[in-house]
Amino acid sequence: MDAPGTGTSPSRVWHGPFTAHQRAVIPLALGILLFTDALRVFLPSLITLFGRAGDTPPEQMGLYAALWFVLPFAAVPLARPRGPRPLLLGGAVLLAVDRLALQATDGGRPQLYLASAGVSFGLVFLYGCALTIPRKAVASGLAAGLAGSAVIHLALDQVDLVWRDGPLPWLAVLVVCAAFLWSVRLAPASDDVAPGRLWFIFGLALVLNGMYLETIGLAGSLTGDHTAPPEVAILTGALVAGQLGMVSFAIWPPHQWWICVIVLPASALLMILSSSLAPAPMTAVVLGACLAMAGMPPASSPTRSGLAMLGGMLVFLVTVFVYYASYDIDLGFANSGAPGLAAGLITGVALTAVKGRRVLLTRPHRSWRFGLIALTVTVVAAVLAWRPLPGVQAKTGDEFTLIAYNIRMGFGLKGTLDLDRIAAWARSERPDVVLLSEVDRGWLLNGGHDDLARIAAGLGMRYHFAPAADPLWGDAIITNLPIRQSASHPLGRHDHPTGAQAQAVVVEVGGKEVGIVGTHLQAPPGQAPEVAAIVRDLAAGGSAETAGAAAPGARTPVAGTPTTTTGSPGSRRPVLLAGDLNTTPADPEMRVLEAAGLSDPLTALGNPLTSPADAPVQRIDHVLVTAGLEVLEARVPGVTFSDHRPTVVRMRVTGV
Repeated sequence: MDAPGTGTSPSRVWHGPFTAHQRAVIPLALGILLFTDALRVFLPSLITLFGRAGDTPPEQMGLYAALWFVLPFAAVPLARPRGPRPLLLGGAVLLAVDRLALQATDGGRPQLYLASAGVSFGLVFLYGCALTIPRKAVASGLAAGLAGSAVIHLALDQVDLVWRDGPLPWLAVLVVCAAFLWSVRLAPASDDVAPGRLWFIFGLALVLNGMYLETIGLAGSLTGDHTAPPEVAILTGALVAGQLGMVSFAIWPPHQWWICVIVLPASALLMILSSSLAPAPMTAVVLGACLAMAGMPPASSPTRSGLAMLGGMLVFLVTVFVYYASYDIDLGFANSGAPGLAAGLITGVALTAVKGRRVLLTRPHRSWRFGLIALTVTVVAAVLAWRPLPGVQAKTGDEFTLIAYNIRMGFGLKGTLDLDRIAAWARSERPDVVLLSEVDRGWLLNGGHDDLARIAAGLGMRYHFAPAADPLWGDAIITNLPIRQSASHPLGRHDHPTGAQAQAVVVEVGGKEVGIVGTHLQAPPGQAPEVAAIVRDLAAGGSAETAGAAAPGARTPVAGTPTTTTGSPGSRRPVLLAGDLNTTPADPEMRVLEAAGLSDPLTALGNPLTSPADAPVQRIDHVLVTAGLEVLEARVPGVTFSDHRPTVVRMRVTGV
């Protein structure tokens, strides 16, 4: 019967070409996509804008971050008088508006506060979802949101749209926000909501996904060297396949519960212990199965599910904060167990749904269409990830230009991700060698970007990575000069929580060998003698692999680095030491380095200051040289793509 005066049935509302299940999954997945966008801006802004990394007390940054995760709890009583639907719609509108505003910002405090508010708005939206979205759609919606965020992040070369200028990123964000709001408007509501355990493990799944399942930076830690284009393409395709497998298993889970009990913790721990991406796709697949298992009936009360989601996100914040705070303060325990603990908690919470059953759900539904789509997306992702490896370029003359730069994970003074600006500026200097400190290859805390691959691609050069604090954070050399030897030497911690290393490389310039040592000293009084020993051994003609081995706190080279030796112990070669030494020319540590045969040419060239970048008051970034290297020009350009200024030195190899 038609409604009076309309000619249509009241229940016949056009919902597009989507089923009720899809209309529940799509807004949840798109909301997670926008929420993770805000999160990838919020976390690095907390470090670069609210504080200055290690200079701001961790507890102060933690309290500020916790504020925005606690504020959504104020929405709990608001859902009672009028129901959860207005809360769902209001959170969605605020999240979409905030995301558009983030696209318009140019860093600074507006970026910090908009990203902070975006996190709260996203949590309010997810709270509304926990109170309304039908139970059967939640596991697949959460998996689709996590996978969609990761796949898009990989497709964008790990540089999100919020960091990109121009009309195309704007158009893409507008389309996503419009589709999100439209889907929320049509989302069905149900009293059969998902159990609280499913919403709780979402925060833990976000930890694993952000740390290990959406970055290829771990590939560089296997050898500490350049990852070849085929490997990058294969690893990217494998990660995408794993993410799509997570969605598939969330929709069509396996019926054997032991897969979740054994495989997830085992694969996660193997991935952590080996610093390898090999088990990552398996972990993603079983994570989807855990989500499906946690979504089994009976359902919770809506309020309990919402509180479980907010509580799980607090666990996410605590896990991330504890993991990364350990690099600035000594917490008394190793942080490497945090992801493994998250994997174990996901499994344990999901298993509470089993209750003695041998068979959890029906056998997986085999959909050839989904498999074909997954295979196509995986192949496309692998093809898009292909990058030709630049060729080695021999230097015919005896002059070369070197840049030493602490890039602060690629974030400038305005808090914007300036990787492309760094690459464009460095390219204008026409360097032969670029030494980088504070290189991030995918830390969740910094937004999950591979700084090194991005800058090297912009320069058209090869890179060689040297892990320091962990496999994703350290120093690097970028050059197309022939590299004869290369090794990374971990330095002693000397009661400093952040690890450090010294990257020893021997390059060829005009047929002559030049030793280069790049480092970022964290505890100069103890580490300066170790670096001095490496310089002495290289200058005496020793190999990069064994340099400094006889010094106190002898170091072990990173496995897999090339160790070809072209010099003999009796020969000599010129050597330079460069990087953020956290040492001024007047400090006692400089006398230790001078005793190793190093001199400071910048003293006679005006002693240009390097830190902080906007108003420098000291020089802690250096390029020191031994005999055989003549510095022709040295400059400290006033660029603000980091909290340090770079040092540009042009020099000539004169021999020894």
